[in-house]
Formats: sequence, C-alpha cells, structure tokens
Amino acid sequence: MKITMYGAEICPDCVKAKKSLTALNHIDLEYKNIIGDTATLKEFLAYRDHDAIFQEIKDSGRIGIPFFILDNGEKTFDIGEYIDLPDETEDTEVPAFSCSIDKKGQC
Repeated sequence: MKITMYGAEICPDCVKAKKSLTALNHIDLEYKNIIGDTATLKEFLAYRDHDAIFQEIKDSGRIGIPFFILDNGEKTFDIGEYIDLPDETEDTEVPAFSCSIDKKGQC
C-alpha cells in the first residue's frame, strides 16, 4: 500500500507516525516535509485551504499534520484507522504542545 504523508520533523505526532510507517514492510511511504521547501508547503496548503476534511482543523486553529493520502485517494489524519501500526516502544516523547500555537497540543 502506498501512503503519502505530509508532516514536519518538528511535529512529535509526525515523527511518531513516520517512524511507525517506515517500520512496516508492506507500506510504500512517500514522506513530504512541509517545512523542507516552499513547493511542498504550497502543495500541502492547497489541500488545507480547499479540502473539506480540514474545516474542523482550521476552525480549531490547528495545522492539520500529520496528513495522509492513501493510494486510493482517501484522505485522513488518523492512519491507524486504516492499518495496524506497531506498538510504541520509545520511552522518551517530545511534548505535543511544541507545535501548537495554543499550547494545548494537537498539531
């Protein structure tokens, strides 16, 4: 299964999702770092600005990452609804509020 993931290395949820997906042999992950270059950021913003899935995200002041597009075109923020992710084994965790403007978490 091919999955396109939009995220950022400064987002703890993105880092965990990327690590989990990379560990799965049956997943072909195309990771797109939205802070890596302007073209990728614009690509992500085109989804964020025009796709209805982002309305609640925007209304609550969040960014909307990690954001996943499945090989069938379906879009989601929760990849765990579609595939079984490996259990988290890492003890250290970056606080989620690091990427939240309201300091409440939720990127």
